[in-house]
Amino acid sequence: MTKRLLLFICVSISILSTSCITNKDVVYLQDKGTVLNDSISIRELSKPYRVQVNDILSINVKALDAELVAIFNPVSTNNNVMQQGAAGLYFSGFTVDLHGNIKFPVLGEINVLGFTIKEIEEKVKEELIKQYFKETAELFVTVKLAGLRYTVIGEVRGTGVLTLFQDRVNIIEALANAGDISQTGDRKDVLVIRQYPDGQKIHHIDLTDITAMQSPFYYIQPNDIIMVKPLKRKAIGAGQTAFQNLTTVASILSVLVSTYFLTRNL
Repeated sequence: MTKRLLLFICVSISILSTSCITNKDVVYLQDKGTVLNDSISIRELSKPYRVQVNDILSINVKALDAELVAIFNPVSTNNNVMQQGAAGLYFSGFTVDLHGNIKFPVLGEINVLGFTIKEIEEKVKEELIKQYFKETAELFVTVKLAGLRYTVIGEVRGTGVLTLFQDRVNIIEALANAGDISQTGDRKDVLVIRQYPDGQKIHHIDLTDITAMQSPFYYIQPNDIIMVKPLKRKAIGAGQTAFQNLTTVASILSVLVSTYFLTRNL
């Protein structure tokens, strides 16, 4: 009985002593021997986003005669729309339907699926000049995504569906907007679930490695789902620090010793 008790105690101490969370688990963008120079220079990869189904576009048309373009700018009819955030843009923007089209005043349906923002600007301008305006109108068309909407779940301090009104957002900014990954979150294997025309795909990115900045998933896209898994240390119920582990070990030892003497005296 004594040998078994000692063996169990040793195994418990061994497991818990190696279960505390270290700096390597929580520090972002570490140089893991992949950067040779003292001055770290990593080329970030960011490709132009191509519009997908359910995206909401904000389109603004300007010309020398402001009255001629008023019909194309529903947002301008309400000065408080931009202040209302995503809710206002949902009602005033142009939603990409299941066929990849938007319904634009006068022009009717315009297919924008798979086009970049710049390409949509040129397409709308071309159609306006072709169907409604003259070349001398000096049109200026601006197209923007009505907020970058994404979802964060798992070991973060603030889960939910979030929206940032920026053209580019990297995954660290997105997580920071959600309150950052908790102490028990796995930064070495963050999952990015991304929408594609043929369905969704799951991608992995190690945010503790500086080369993550070269990943095609470092910059998030609209409708991305970011999922942070718990560390294995949390799964086995170990503490986050050495002090917490010692407290756990002490509690286990106290129970084991008490149980041993109680059973011995029976």
